[in-house]
Amino acid sequence: MLPVAYMAVFVFLFGAVIGSFLNVCIYRLPLDQSIISPGSRCMSCGAAVRWFDNIPIISWLVLRGRCRGCGAGFSIRYPLVELLTGCLLLLLFLRFSLSISFFIYSLLVVALIVVTFIDFDHQIIPDEISLSGVVLGFLASFFLPEPGWISSLAGIVVGWGSLALVFYAYLWLTGREGMGGGDAKLLAMLGAFLGWKAVPFIIFTSSLVGSVVGLSLMAAQRKGRHLAIPFGPYLAFGAVVYIFYGPQLINWYLHLGK
Repeated sequence: MLPVAYMAVFVFLFGAVIGSFLNVCIYRLPLDQSIISPGSRCMSCGAAVRWFDNIPIISWLVLRGRCRGCGAGFSIRYPLVELLTGCLLLLLFLRFSLSISFFIYSLLVVALIVVTFIDFDHQIIPDEISLSGVVLGFLASFFLPEPGWISSLAGIVVGWGSLALVFYAYLWLTGREGMGGGDAKLLAMLGAFLGWKAVPFIIFTSSLVGSVVGLSLMAAQRKGRHLAIPFGPYLAFGAVVYIFYGPQLINWYLHLGK
């Protein structure tokens, strides 16, 4: 059995490799392109990225964020996604060790990373992720210690229903679409993985953080209340917070003033 420190390093490095693949998914899924082939290429000159130029984080730093062939710049997002994925999987390992919870929550977290950046870029949440996630989350409930399949099923209904209600109520009142239908599907997926008790926590946390960010952006850009802000990234943030601290924070809140 490897020491915990060695395992932690391995998990981080493995997460960074997964993050490199997530960059491919983030770019290609909205364009309906294959995430398998062709391999990574420079968007400017079309040259294939060789394996030694595709080492997560390190290659970007060595090449100073540029293509070896033409010198075109590569976005700093690429190493940041790799670093973020490695760090989150490391935190999950430190929280759950190599348990079934670690593997299932790792699957959820990498899906949320893809959702976050696609929603930021295109303001869409691919059904390939959210609807597949609903099914996988429900199946995972039979293997996780919590929440159990009943809570998972209720989480799907409560997650989708709560945001769908907001979507149709806003549409009826204003004649315009506010929150997208993809957000409701994403919350259904989160309810499937985390159970119905997680849904109010995620809605509260995402609304709080999203409101702060949204008001700041509206003030900075002076676009008023019609500025379109993707909500998926904040739902993802609320879900990650719940995985690590949700039950403790809920328990703390319920015992305030006692």
